[in-house]
Amino acid sequence: MKGYLILEDGSVFEGSLHGEEKEILCEVVFTTGMTGYQETVTDPSFEGQAVVLTYPMIGNYGANEADTESAHPWISALIVRELSSFPSNYRCEESFPSYLKKNGITVLSGIDTRALTRKLRDAGTMNGLITWQLPAEINLRLEEIKKYTVRHSVIRVSRKHPETFGTGRRKVSLLDFGAKQNIIESLIARDCTVTVWPWDTPAYVVLDAEPDGIMLSNGPGDPKDCSGILRHIRELMESGTPLFSICLGHQLLALAAGFDTTRLKFGHRGANHPVMDLATRRVYMSSQNHGYCVRAETVDPKIAEVSHVNVNDGSVEGLRFKNRPVSSVQFHPEASPGPRETAYLFDDFIKAIDARKGAL
Repeated sequence: MKGYLILEDGSVFEGSLHGEEKEILCEVVFTTGMTGYQETVTDPSFEGQAVVLTYPMIGNYGANEADTESAHPWISALIVRELSSFPSNYRCEESFPSYLKKNGITVLSGIDTRALTRKLRDAGTMNGLITWQLPAEINLRLEEIKKYTVRHSVIRVSRKHPETFGTGRRKVSLLDFGAKQNIIESLIARDCTVTVWPWDTPAYVVLDAEPDGIMLSNGPGDPKDCSGILRHIRELMESGTPLFSICLGHQLLALAAGFDTTRLKFGHRGANHPVMDLATRRVYMSSQNHGYCVRAETVDPKIAEVSHVNVNDGSVEGLRFKNRPVSSVQFHPEASPGPRETAYLFDDFIKAIDARKGAL
């Protein structure tokens, strides 16, 4: 059936709607990865958002269980130029349209995604309404579209009960703000037993488990929505236990330290974002998915230093704290989807764990 995307500025994009006849209010964002569409739709960081995939043909290698980053997709809708129903890949278990339909995800195809992406890039992230029926008076719906907000997403995507994975000799506690599965797998591959805790677990509960290391995961939304957890993060930082944070966890760590965050114009989403490690001056290609960042001018040099920067816009991509084994990055070293060049950061985290264990 025909389908439409109405943006808050009144722009209308017409395409073909796959899924239920229902209206979807959402935040519309774009991601630039050429592959990794299944990891993208199952990334909890996209909760409440309609995702525009800039690569023109999506679904050509199908879908499989191994490439999911959580139990089900979290996106509100998917917007593509062409959706392939005839995949060809030896790992394929079902077509991507079949996978999306099974999980109740609406798809709008046949859209000029290049024009839509350029609009979002120039004007900034906008809200939108996806519908199967174009309203007679579009202007009457614009105020409703503009008022839509994605709030408190972390509560919806986080685990409700602790879970433990792996049987490694190092014990790592991972606070789940919307953790992707490959963070867990990356730690298990480094001989870790990983206990994943709900996002709002008090610090004393985590520390009573006597972890060798602590991680704060990625997740969706504005980090300031999670202000209630900041005092617990400060306790974790002051415990002396090696702590490593990714994406939303990086932003929360900054807020807990007294720094500030701000919203980016259109965010960083994709598998091809260059970041520089300032210690080595080496540039890495990274996977990213975030709409907020740490404000560089608020980072107190007595407390921490900026360790990585975004080559494209100079924004903060990492922090290294002074006089404590605490660090964070804005990008995704677990690389799902994306290049694996920054996996060395997991190795650095393991070295910090082993150094502390050896010192005790």
